[in-house]
Amino acid sequence: MFRHLLHIDFAPHRSLQEQVRETLINAIMSGIFPTDTPLPSCRQLASQLQVSRNTTALVFESLVNEGFLVSRPRSGYYLHSDYQPAQRTSTAQSAPHVTENAPCWGARLQMAPSQQTSTLKPAGWMNYRYPFIYGQPDTRQFPLAAWRSASNWLHRGIHDPAWVLDHIDQDVPMLIEQIRTRVLPKRGIVAAPDEILITLGSQNALYLLARLLMSSSTRVGVENPCFREAINTFLLADADIVPFPVDEEGIVLNDSICDYYYVTPGHQVPTGVAMSKTRRNQLLQHATNHDAVIIEDDYDSESNFMLSPLPALKASDRSGRVIYVSSLSKALSPGLRLGFMVAAPELIDEARALRRLIYRHPPTNIQYQMAHFLAQGHYETYLRRYHQDSAQRWDRLNNALHHYLPECKVISGSEYANAFWLSTPNEISAQQLTWRAAHAGVLIEPGERHFLSEAPPDNFFRMGFHAINPDAIDQGVKLLQEQLVQLK
Repeated sequence: MFRHLLHIDFAPHRSLQEQVRETLINAIMSGIFPTDTPLPSCRQLASQLQVSRNTTALVFESLVNEGFLVSRPRSGYYLHSDYQPAQRTSTAQSAPHVTENAPCWGARLQMAPSQQTSTLKPAGWMNYRYPFIYGQPDTRQFPLAAWRSASNWLHRGIHDPAWVLDHIDQDVPMLIEQIRTRVLPKRGIVAAPDEILITLGSQNALYLLARLLMSSSTRVGVENPCFREAINTFLLADADIVPFPVDEEGIVLNDSICDYYYVTPGHQVPTGVAMSKTRRNQLLQHATNHDAVIIEDDYDSESNFMLSPLPALKASDRSGRVIYVSSLSKALSPGLRLGFMVAAPELIDEARALRRLIYRHPPTNIQYQMAHFLAQGHYETYLRRYHQDSAQRWDRLNNALHHYLPECKVISGSEYANAFWLSTPNEISAQQLTWRAAHAGVLIEPGERHFLSEAPPDNFFRMGFHAINPDAIDQGVKLLQEQLVQLK
């Protein structure tokens, strides 16, 4: 019986002791071990799993110390009374039966975010041989040793672990100081500590701003095509979305007057266009003339590998009209979900209070760890390698596109963005090209969902280059070209 229950397919990247312990814990918590019957001995289990006896002995000893098992001399290891199946199953309850009198949740919902148009990525994108997907890093580049070093530093203070405490609505001062003195100056921004708020990614900052500043009477000017998730967030406040076209210099203003303007000037999403200095000055002056506020999403501030990127819009703000939103995890690891916002203290105070009502504050252990990672220079070291690698990938994909897909044009002004925004010949549907390419193992992103119009164009698509193996770029573009030819 035990031989069947305790089979383990060992994963090579995890320790044997860890996996044996996890298997035994699962078996104990599932209630599959009988009462008053000894578990397999250390020797028996070691033989069955083909591991050393020392490994199983250490696991059994730890489970005794932590109260899962009891050791009876000359008899063996038994379940602790707290985990005996009879007691555990007696309190178990089956799931309640849903009757016809259950609430109608569809009628109760005041909003349906699941019905919004959003940018979709296949859940199994990593299984594609040629994933030209945007926003996913090459996990092999992650600085694991340096990040582990920051974790070890954090846990050395176990006798006085400040990260264990509830900070209510406050951020870790060490991280605020690193952002203020290390991160923001690179974008030309000078800010005081009370002008900075840590968020769970830049998307979270946009949500806080939408809840605080927008309503059904608010007009929000946005770029078109656009970053869909930002638009969806503003729509939660029932704001009136006003699209402005984008050309090779960025957003093109017209006579429409808005309360807020949401822009991505570093590299426009999704076209990758860097807003020109002239357009930046026009936008700042426009906001001043019409008492408007600019929300600057500098999402790629750290991942921007241009040789001399322009300073942030916030750096030229002389009237306090720019709210700056950015990310600490875009280049390092999107899964960390660390972002920040820079704005007037009055707005930061209210955003802090609203954040407290939602989740109080971002996890302090991650804040401390990131602060140490920054303070020790690990982040700068990683970014240098990241920028060099990104530039090489960009050049490789750019050359492959010019060689194999010259008929798919790249918009001018988008050089050295973190993705390519391309247009197909007029007779070619990007949706059909995406579908055919996927069946050939090539993953690209159709651009239709980025447009704010009832009849969006169907001849744009996006190609990222961080998730794919660089050596596979040429072959992937060649396969894409073959699919394009078959559609002509």
